[in-house]
Amino acid sequence: MVRERVAENVFVFTSDMYAQVNAGVVVGPEWSAVIDTLAYPSETRELKDFVETRLGSAIRYVIQTHHHADHTLGTCLFPGAVVIGHRECRRLLDSRGRAALAQAQESNRELRDLEVVLPDVVVDAGTVSLRVGKRTLELVPLPGHSPDGLGVLVEEDRVLFSGDVMMPLPYLIDGDIEVMAASLRRIPRMKLENLVQGHGEVILRGEIQNAVRGNLNYLAALERHVRRASRRKDPGTFLEEAGVEEFGKSRILLNGLAVELHARNLRSLYRQTYSR
Repeated sequence: MVRERVAENVFVFTSDMYAQVNAGVVVGPEWSAVIDTLAYPSETRELKDFVETRLGSAIRYVIQTHHHADHTLGTCLFPGAVVIGHRECRRLLDSRGRAALAQAQESNRELRDLEVVLPDVVVDAGTVSLRVGKRTLELVPLPGHSPDGLGVLVEEDRVLFSGDVMMPLPYLIDGDIEVMAASLRRIPRMKLENLVQGHGEVILRGEIQNAVRGNLNYLAALERHVRRASRRKDPGTFLEEAGVEEFGKSRILLNGLAVELHARNLRSLYRQTYSR
């Protein structure tokens, strides 16, 4: 696991074990808030030990940016913490989340002692603020990757934890392309110093606008290609032949997962658009 300090008492933890997934911690003098957990309990325990043992700050809050397992499975390792998430996150964890964990536990012994933890406090429309020491965490709905997307803006430091609405390669399998594009367009207007994606490297102030524009261009290219596929006799083959690099993204992103995620994006968007 890689640890990076992005502002005073604001840390990012990046998994070495799964898809460069990110978790964050905002450390206060008396308690701290965790933003997402990591995919494997060993890494989440390492995060917890750093904050509670090395820094001496109890973890009082766990904020879930969305319901997907790689961001929520470690929540149960923080007993007693208040869990915060979107209202849809609670609903989806209670259904899809439980089913996904049960399936994963059949093949991975490391996950067998984990359990799904639902948000105690839910966010719906609008924003909610949380104080951690001298910092204000503003919880901002950012749907698109999934309907329950929630960003966390550290106002004083202008650091945004975006969840998976911002990734090196947009991923749409549970999402909506138009909603994602609308959420992405909000990000440059926040005047950020750092953007912590759901996966991948932290994006610095001077790079944020280009990174967001690159993702919007990718989404537009997906839509164009899917429209062309709809006019073909064999749309499936046409979709399969479209490599990620033709859409302006590198195949090595996310440790090589970009190739498969891109193929899933094309199939999913085609089904959403033309298989109704």
